[in-house]
Amino acid sequence: MSTLTELLELSLDEKTIIAEYIWIGGSGTDLRSKARTLPGPVTDPKKLPKWNYDGSSTGQAPGEDSEVILYPQAIFKDPFRRGHNILVICDAYTPQGVPIPTNKRAAAAEIFSKKEVSEEETWFGLEQEYTLLQKDVKWPLGWPVGGYPGPQGPYYCGTGADKAWGRDIVNAHYKASLYAGIQISGINGEVMPGQWEFQVGPAVGISAADQLWAARYILERITEIAGVVLSLDPKPIEGDWNGAGCHTNYSTKSMREEGGFEIIKKAINKLGLRHKEHIASYGEGNERRLTGRHETADMNSFSWGVANRGASIRVGRDTEREGKGYFEDRRPASNMDPYIVTSMIANTTILWKPEG
Repeated sequence: MSTLTELLELSLDEKTIIAEYIWIGGSGTDLRSKARTLPGPVTDPKKLPKWNYDGSSTGQAPGEDSEVILYPQAIFKDPFRRGHNILVICDAYTPQGVPIPTNKRAAAAEIFSKKEVSEEETWFGLEQEYTLLQKDVKWPLGWPVGGYPGPQGPYYCGTGADKAWGRDIVNAHYKASLYAGIQISGINGEVMPGQWEFQVGPAVGISAADQLWAARYILERITEIAGVVLSLDPKPIEGDWNGAGCHTNYSTKSMREEGGFEIIKKAINKLGLRHKEHIASYGEGNERRLTGRHETADMNSFSWGVANRGASIRVGRDTEREGKGYFEDRRPASNMDPYIVTSMIANTTILWKPEG
């Protein structure tokens, strides 16, 4: 009698490929997926078939007209099935070809495809913070149930059984993401115990958002295996504990060239003029995080500074010294939609023209 593990590890004919189609559900943050069999390896998403699903079961369509169509957009290697099997990031459309309301990728692709934006070769580095929770009590991993660990201080980039909880999950995700082809550039333990971070990028344009969603999906699957709950809540624990963000590092070709610091300052000024619009699109519940405490700026005001982690926008010392480089938008919450945030930053800094 074969064991479950042995059956999961069965090798398939190289011409038999399993493709896991992944899409964003009705909440705008939940991930859904289902698999289909393909007759051979595929590396170009344009050569993958469209598919459909029941949108009435994901909060994305009424029961009397429930069919939603998946358009494949990006392919990654599948670290769970391995071989030639793939993960496919999709976006969702009506049968008439209209993006459904939760499809934020379509509008982002339109912005990134504009000549002025594509010529600037926008680079994004996304710092995804997240919290691991105990499954049955929804309390941070490693914390005493109903109680609290010692105060913040020893946990950021900490080591040891009393400081770092969930490292095997974090490292498994790191390697699985690299295997998948995601440009994951690092990991670290965060200030609040049970909270971690991984970084995606630098990646160009909409690819950064595709990769972050793929990395989130892989992390969801790994925490599923580990029996742990993944939380992207911007402030999972009230009180004197850091929240969770998704700091967004950004540069354009002009910013990376000589004299780029002046371009950076002009871009930051434009972001300040549209501060309220950006805050409204930077993640649900972000007002609980952006209080002016715990390495955040107050959401009701806009500020920037060099090496200032209490500002809305931080410019690094290297950028100031070299007169070119990038800046970090520290406002996005951990549950932000990277399609919205990256395209909005590009739109405001490149395309938007202030009146007067």
